[in-house]
Amino acid sequence: MGLVNYIKESFDELKNNVTWENREQAQKDTVLVAVFTIIFALAVFVVDKFFQSGLEQFFNIFN
Repeated sequence: MGLVNYIKESFDELKNNVTWENREQAQKDTVLVAVFTIIFALAVFVVDKFFQSGLEQFFNIFN
């Protein structure tokens, strides 16, 4: 019964020993993560387009 005991102790740990953020702070953190995720995705998109353009020009030299 090790697995059942582990699950019970895990729920007890989450319920009694974990300090949870308040709702307002969790919302602020969620928005912050979303904004940085969008910024990072845009940066990856720009770098990808830059390399795509460069590789297309490089291979067009040989055509």
